[in-house]
Amino acid sequence: MSPELIALTMFGTTMLLLLTGQRVFGAIGCVGAGMVLMLYGTGGIEIPFSAAFKLFNWFPMLTLPLFIYMGYVLSEAGIAEDLYKMLHVWFGRVRGGLAVGTIFLMVIISAMNGLSVAGMAIGATIALPEMLRRGYDKVLITGVVQGGSSLGILVPPSIVMVLYGMIARQPVSQLWLAGVIPGLMMAAMFVIYVLIRAKVNPSLAPVVSDEELNMPLSEKLALLRAGIIPFLIFFAMTGLFIMGFTSLVESSAVGATAATLAAIFKGRFSWTMMHEIARKTLGVSSMFLWLILAALAFGAVFDGIGAVRAIENLFINRWELSPWQVIIMMQISFVVMGMFLDDTAMLVIVAPLYIPLVKTLDLGLGSGNTNLIWFGVLYTMTCQIAYITPPFGYNLFLMRSMAPKEITLPDIYRSIWPFVLMMTFSIVLVMLFPQIALWLPEAVRN
Repeated sequence: MSPELIALTMFGTTMLLLLTGQRVFGAIGCVGAGMVLMLYGTGGIEIPFSAAFKLFNWFPMLTLPLFIYMGYVLSEAGIAEDLYKMLHVWFGRVRGGLAVGTIFLMVIISAMNGLSVAGMAIGATIALPEMLRRGYDKVLITGVVQGGSSLGILVPPSIVMVLYGMIARQPVSQLWLAGVIPGLMMAAMFVIYVLIRAKVNPSLAPVVSDEELNMPLSEKLALLRAGIIPFLIFFAMTGLFIMGFTSLVESSAVGATAATLAAIFKGRFSWTMMHEIARKTLGVSSMFLWLILAALAFGAVFDGIGAVRAIENLFINRWELSPWQVIIMMQISFVVMGMFLDDTAMLVIVAPLYIPLVKTLDLGLGSGNTNLIWFGVLYTMTCQIAYITPPFGYNLFLMRSMAPKEITLPDIYRSIWPFVLMMTFSIVLVMLFPQIALWLPEAVRN
């Protein structure tokens, strides 16, 4: 059996198992172990076992439960509610200001959390009802919350980038820095879009009444204190890490500790809350652990049979595709898979093929590691599109389950297309001008 046929068999079998409803880690791990037994016999089982066991020597794995815990604490402690009240007052006189404030809220929550789920939950349960009550167009604001929450996987500390860094063996600090400018650029596009729509059609986003906003300047300044805690947590966690004072694991511990102290300081700490947060953290962390274990096992078998080199020879030598055509094919495949799978499943399925191949491509970016940093940003941005595109976009169903009853599924589907176009345009810009993603990591490194 040729390497190409083996690769096709492994990927085809994996997709078939996924279509039957099997869990992602079970399908990937089963295919990897089954193929090595078929090719090498019982002695070959050492290949996936040894690769998977490396996971227990990766100290960065400790960051996952700590970051996840931090995000849940910040959500449960009501810090996001305080932030929204501040943004409501300060942006209320601007037409479309509450929607703009919601985007800023999503960016801040992203910078504290690293997951899109928390931003979606906060936007759907806090921001949407408030904007609906004030007469905002439901399609516009539904798109704002979905687009804004997707920034959580691009703005540091992104959990998706931590996973990508582990699998691609790239420094997480460089990936985080690479996501900053594209993330802020995308948020700026969202803000400009909302302001233009509100200017062209004022009925979509009315101004908040004077009765709600008339308060002494001293009270408005007091509301700014709601932003102090998120800033301190972000600086203590990400700032110290980027400046080299803490390692990645230490940084995650600092963030988790700071979030817990913030909950205590605000008087919202309780053992009932901690029990619920611990249960959620354990569930999400275990899911990630099993997925990475399966990906490592699958990747060791896939690389061991020479499939990566065979696929590279097929694309570059036989089909004579340029490196950029290969990258575009990968991006299209991410969008297609993202309609049916979540970001982590996408990564663990294609990582054994895509990551080694990207490292060898001559993209004119410098070293192979630079290719992987840049590609990590592209992958993450494409995941954002996958999160909000039908038929099975992850955020679409989260929004449907959490949004007020006035917002229907057709409303949700209609709301996402302007944001999908802006995200696609952002990806094109990063592909045409790679320094958008690479400038900040290079500047800090030098």
